[in-house]
Amino acid sequence: MKAVQVRVTGRVQGVSFRWYTQEQARRLGVAGWVRNEPDGSVLLHAEGDDEAVDALVAWCHDGPATARVEHVAVRDAQVGGAGGFEVVG
Repeated sequence: MKAVQVRVTGRVQGVSFRWYTQEQARRLGVAGWVRNEPDGSVLLHAEGDDEAVDALVAWCHDGPATARVEHVAVRDAQVGGAGGFEVVG
């Protein structure tokens, strides 16, 4: 079991990045949440099987076709026992 916090910068707000992240996370079986931040970035918490979490982080480097990802910062996080993956905020 692995948990990470991921901050994605670039053109990632107003392009359905959160919705696509939620769909990708659910497809992979990853729990957590995603939200827009005031600085224009998208922040997400992801937890689950190591390979599934790594796959979601890899997807974040490209995001949906409408996004333009400039940087993805990943740091370890505490597993919180999330039961699904939600768009928050």
